[in-house]
Amino acid sequence: MNGHTRYEGPVLALVGPTACGKTRRGVALARRFGGEILSADSRQVYRGMDVGTGKDLADYGTDVPYHLIDVAPAGHKYNLYEYLRDSRRALDGIRGRGRLPIVVGGTGLYVESLLKGVELPEVPENRPLRERLAGKSLDELAAMLAQMKTLHNVTDIDTPQRAVRAIEIEEYYAAHPEAGNGARNPAPMPCVIVGIDIPRDERRRLISERMRRRFDSENMLDEVRGLIAAGVEPEALIYYGLEYKYLTLHITGRLSRRDMELQLETAIHQFAKRQMTWFRGMERRGFKINWLPWDMSDDDFAEAVARLLDDAKS
Repeated sequence: MNGHTRYEGPVLALVGPTACGKTRRGVALARRFGGEILSADSRQVYRGMDVGTGKDLADYGTDVPYHLIDVAPAGHKYNLYEYLRDSRRALDGIRGRGRLPIVVGGTGLYVESLLKGVELPEVPENRPLRERLAGKSLDELAAMLAQMKTLHNVTDIDTPQRAVRAIEIEEYYAAHPEAGNGARNPAPMPCVIVGIDIPRDERRRLISERMRRRFDSENMLDEVRGLIAAGVEPEALIYYGLEYKYLTLHITGRLSRRDMELQLETAIHQFAKRQMTWFRGMERRGFKINWLPWDMSDDDFAEAVARLLDDAKS
């Protein structure tokens, strides 16, 4: 691929559960095929949240461009509307440079919505609705949302704030049917999806090893302390979940070190399981995911992906 002819072929997407090596594989594929990485990770968008989100920026070197990493300040609540807006802009630029867009990430909602061609309007905050829903339990909010839309997964509703936002969006669509047309009638983009297939026991081992490494040598606790010292509200960090939630609860005195580590490890394993549930759901919803073994050599992995891309273009 050269830098003068617009790339019109399929998008390559690389998915899989946390800790399976998506970033390393994505970078190797970008070098092999002259591609650029478009991150599909809901937390790597935040500046200063590096260790806990596994950005691994050193992997990109100086030769692999990446997009939608470090695009929002910590404390902001970046959402699907912003992701789709920003990722389309990035995709257009990558294609215009004649490069292969490689979507890499484990946030299934982002990956699926982008590849499905979903277009969302900017839904304004509905203050009266939020006040009316304040105090309702997560179960109550989930039941309300289930009456408004089909829930493919619980990603929309893993916190009351997200459930309220999802209800807010559905209410907006009900009042403005024309605005929701891009979400209701999406135009899918040609794509090749590659999944990194890792056995459950190996996935659990890698998650536990990575967590220890982040505590012991990568100073994850210092990162969270630094964010709080820089003025990021603890409740904002708790909102992000996983590492930022449990480390903040420990730093603010609400969890002991031992309980923090035990609860965090359990939460990450549960998160990886939910990611795989999402990807299996994508397959049921009509997406073809080509699963390749996690421990293939880089050369064999790249050859397999090259064949998939060639097949998609023919």
